[in-house]
Amino acid sequence: MIHEILPVGMLQCNCSVFGDEQTHEAIVIDPGDDVSQILKVLEKHALKVKAIVITHAHIDHIGGAHELKRITGAPVYMNGNDAGLQAMMDTQASWLGMPAPEKVEIDAPLDDGATLHLGEAEFHVLHTPGHTQGSVSLWIPSERKLVAGDTLFAGSIGRTDLPGGDGRQILRSIHDKLLPLPEETTVIPGHGGLTTIGREKQFNFFLQE
Repeated sequence: MIHEILPVGMLQCNCSVFGDEQTHEAIVIDPGDDVSQILKVLEKHALKVKAIVITHAHIDHIGGAHELKRITGAPVYMNGNDAGLQAMMDTQASWLGMPAPEKVEIDAPLDDGATLHLGEAEFHVLHTPGHTQGSVSLWIPSERKLVAGDTLFAGSIGRTDLPGGDGRQILRSIHDKLLPLPEETTVIPGHGGLTTIGREKQFNFFLQE
């Protein structure tokens, strides 16, 4: 499995490009910005995008989705509970002092328990609300990887002081959905460096009883 992580945009969101070597299909997760750089990775590996996945509707994760969809024709997946947040793109842009990106049309929901396929790999959708109401994480058992969006970070958790945030809810999501995963699971957070489930269980201050 090809997997490249690109920190994109003003807030350096971790955009993941997963590619299957046999089918040459790709899933792009959180194309927040810098679409030209994402396209270079796709071209380097001769990949065709079959799905664009949004972990949550904050501008730094969804901002480049319209452009990537326009260029590739790939459908966009997002949890419907973030539709209201997506409608606030102008407001979100004003928080950062940047122009609002063109709003992307969502083609399919990302519901808890759904599965996306890339070659023989399965991407299991875990609804993990708390950072936003529509936040999802993606668990890829064959790769022992978890794309956590802004739910879980190395040594921290997602902020809950923005619209749709809930501090108790994010902790419940992490404890119920993420910490039961194998301890060797590599966690790809929405920002910053990688970690593992085992490391966060042991050292993450926010997750201690």
